[in-house]
Amino acid sequence: MEQQSLLSEIEFTPVLASSGKRFLNYLIDLIVFYFLIFSYGLFGAAMGFDHINSDNSVLLYLIVYLIRIGYYSLCEIIFNGRTIGKFITGTKAVNDSGTEMEPKTVVLRTLSRIVPFEPFSALGDPPNPWHDRWTNTYVIDVRKTEQNNLTQL
Repeated sequence: MEQQSLLSEIEFTPVLASSGKRFLNYLIDLIVFYFLIFSYGLFGAAMGFDHINSDNSVLLYLIVYLIRIGYYSLCEIIFNGRTIGKFITGTKAVNDSGTEMEPKTVVLRTLSRIVPFEPFSALGDPPNPWHDRWTNTYVIDVRKTEQNNLTQL
C-alpha cells in the first residue's frame, strides 16, 4: 500500500494582504525608490555626469524607469516575492497557486506597474491591481497565511 503525506491532503489557503498593508507597501517602496533616485543623482553629480539636467529629459525618464524596474524586479527575484515594503509589512507576492514566482513573472509584474494610472487599479477591497491581475499573482499576508494553513493540520 502506498503511503501519502498528510501535507499533500491539505489545500493551500492564502490570506490576502489587506488594502492597508498594500498601500503601506506602496508608500514604503515609493520612499525607497525616491531614495535610490536621489542617491543616483548624488553619485552622478559627484562623478561629474553631465546628463543630469533638464535638457536631457528623455534620458532622465529612461533612467528613472530603469531604476524602478530594477528595484522591484531585483527585490522580488532575490527575496522571493518581497520588496523592502513587503518585508516591513509581512507580506509577499506569489503566483495564484501560492507558489514562488518565476523571474519572468516578476519582470512582467514589474513592467505592468509602469502603465499609466496603474496605482489607481489597486483601489478597492480587496485590492486587485492590474500588475496582479495581468500576471496571475497576488500578495498574501505571510503570518496569517501560515497560521491559517497550520490550523488545517
